Amino acid sequence: MNKIATEQDWKPDAYNRFQSARLRPALDLLAAVPALPNGDIVDLGCGGGSVGTTLKRRFSGYPIVGIDRDGEEIKKARYTGAYDTLKNESIVSWQPETPPALIFANSACQDIGDHETLFPHLVDLLAPGGVLAVQMPRQDSASSHALLRVTAEALFPDVFDFSDWVPPVDPPIAYHRLLSDMGRLSVWETHYLKHLPPGKMGHPVLEYTEETAMVPYLGALNDSQKVQFLVTYGESLKDAYPLEPDGSVLMPMQRLFFVLKKRK
Repeated sequence: MNKIATEQDWKPDAYNRFQSARLRPALDLLAAVPALPNGDIVDLGCGGGSVGTTLKRRFSGYPIVGIDRDGEEIKKARYTGAYDTLKNESIVSWQPETPPALIFANSACQDIGDHETLFPHLVDLLAPGGVLAVQMPRQDSASSHALLRVTAEALFPDVFDFSDWVPPVDPPIAYHRLLSDMGRLSVWETHYLKHLPPGKMGHPVLEYTEETAMVPYLGALNDSQKVQFLVTYGESLKDAYPLEPDGSVLMPMQRLFFVLKKRK
């Protein structure tokens, strides 16, 4: 089991428990978007529309389009009132009817393979002078995610094999080399320090990762194996992320950003 996440491998309702902490990178990405030509504003991988209202406010007068492969999340996004159009489509298969002014992909592309094809393709879709703005977690080598792989392979080697595992998100230099010839490009990383509240059912980092990164692991296990996995992973987190006196945890989180303005 080498590819351990896909676009649908997450729990939207659980994810939303940490929405305020997760929204900060989206706002930082939005702040770096320059002036735009005419065209649609596309919230690619919009989910339940957590960024939709902010996009509508920032780009008043532009049509706001939301794209997501999860039909239930599209329904939630519709209730925000932020989107002029919502489409239930995969990021990799989506084709706009007209060239967008902005493709805004906030924490949507990290688990989609073949970035060498995906991102140049998205740039090609843009209007001249249009912008591709992308933010992706780059947390897979951190203890929170590495211990998932270590625990899974140690406990269930017949189910998990990470011998040829490679991180799904490359270092910043790789994206600069990939995209710099296509327009004016800015690439950077930010390290956030997340303060996770005391866990209700276990270690705070366990509750944080169970919404996304842990989902495919648990999906491959039976009920008794899940219990064993959760207990072992939770114990391993105690040394990597020691509890504060109130039971909370300080968790560093690494995010990669790039903003590309396409040549006219």
